[in-house]
Amino acid sequence: MIAFVVAGTASGVGKTTVALALMAAFRERGYVVQPFKCGPDFLDPGHHSALCGRRARNLDTWMLDGQANRTIFESSRDADVVIVEGMMGLYDGVSGGTEEGSTAEIAKLLNLPVVLVLDAANSARSVAAVVKGFETFDAGLLFAGIVLNGVSSSDHCRMLEAAIREVTTTPILGRIPRDPSLTIPERHLGLHTIEEQLPNGQHAARLAEIARQHLDLNPLLATSSSGLENSSAKNQTRVKPPLSGKPCVRIGVARDKAFSFYYEDNFDLLGECGAQCVFFSTLADFHLPSNLDALYLGGGYPELYADTLSSNQRMFADIRSFARSGKPVYAECGGLVYLGRSLALLDGKVSPMCGVLPLEFEMTAHLVQFGYVDIEFVADCLLGEKGTTLRGHSFHCSRLRSSPSNLPTVYQVRYSLSRHSEPEGFVHKNVLASYIHLLFRGNPEVAVSFVEAARRYQGAEVRV
Repeated sequence: MIAFVVAGTASGVGKTTVALALMAAFRERGYVVQPFKCGPDFLDPGHHSALCGRRARNLDTWMLDGQANRTIFESSRDADVVIVEGMMGLYDGVSGGTEEGSTAEIAKLLNLPVVLVLDAANSARSVAAVVKGFETFDAGLLFAGIVLNGVSSSDHCRMLEAAIREVTTTPILGRIPRDPSLTIPERHLGLHTIEEQLPNGQHAARLAEIARQHLDLNPLLATSSSGLENSSAKNQTRVKPPLSGKPCVRIGVARDKAFSFYYEDNFDLLGECGAQCVFFSTLADFHLPSNLDALYLGGGYPELYADTLSSNQRMFADIRSFARSGKPVYAECGGLVYLGRSLALLDGKVSPMCGVLPLEFEMTAHLVQFGYVDIEFVADCLLGEKGTTLRGHSFHCSRLRSSPSNLPTVYQVRYSLSRHSEPEGFVHKNVLASYIHLLFRGNPEVAVSFVEAARRYQGAEVRV
């Protein structure tokens, strides 16, 4: 099996474009490609999944321990090629002073070589110094190739290659020329989601064409990785299967253009605990799927589809009835906003939301409390007992506009960047909703608790 990490010298140098081009190239040759993304990103994995025909998964050494990352990586055992897209710069971690949470840490943990991406648009011989610095900074890393992004011409490329060959024997895999058609549009939370792209295959075809014309895959085909071989099956961090005779529970999951921010491994883990995830659309469906035992509402872009969400009163009614039934409802970020009373947009328009929670929200022009968080449960809740700890990620451009002072919270969260600590995790009867995105594998007992809560209410009647 071939496996490697696509990393950059910094954010914005073209990692995603190069990773997608390599995925498209290997797919075109008939290989089964399994994509991964380093860090808590939701948007890049969506594009990976669509291109590879397999769900991308997240690796994260800050939210997860080493064995949990190996467990997630095990999902690629049946693939021919594994491509892991890094985050930020190769050596950039949670804090400026350590490698914790960095792409480099993940590459070393899984024993994966690195394909280094450089933005060469405005570079000449100095690019060689950058390559040499990155290669010698950490002797624990192995480099499998170099890709030059944004190269203006063949002559420019030859000049860059000549300079780089003076300082390294790492293969130069080629270049990505300047091409506006390769750019994926962005907005306030990053790239447009794959759900918003036209399903015509033109972007994938163009990526494959670029790779065919300008990238040499042969040095990568000559490599192999022992990353999976070092993941002993007997040490996998897996939840014990449900006891024999326990019924499967059905968890309804909102998944569409408005709600698409989910960690794929969360679904895997819920499945290990005895749950079946049943997907539905808050935009296109008028009713919840039948015979659900719990609801899971993830993050996304409810603000972009506020009119459509608000007009779907039958779905609102179903969700309110479900919440009144006593069955568990768990929501994150956009799902939290959706369960509130209203959302005020930046243009001043206020859109009604479900009204399950007595909360009002408003959009902001910038990210609010962005970054990783430490969480402790200060009371028993849907996801576990008081004292439970785990880590998550905050990623939103909205905030509470008003809330009752007596609405209980069960999280105490501490933000890694601002060091600010505050109560969070809003509880209303059987509903738990928060701005924090959780990667359940960081503490698998939260998935166990969620499924067991659904099982306790299994068969309860939902009145519409």
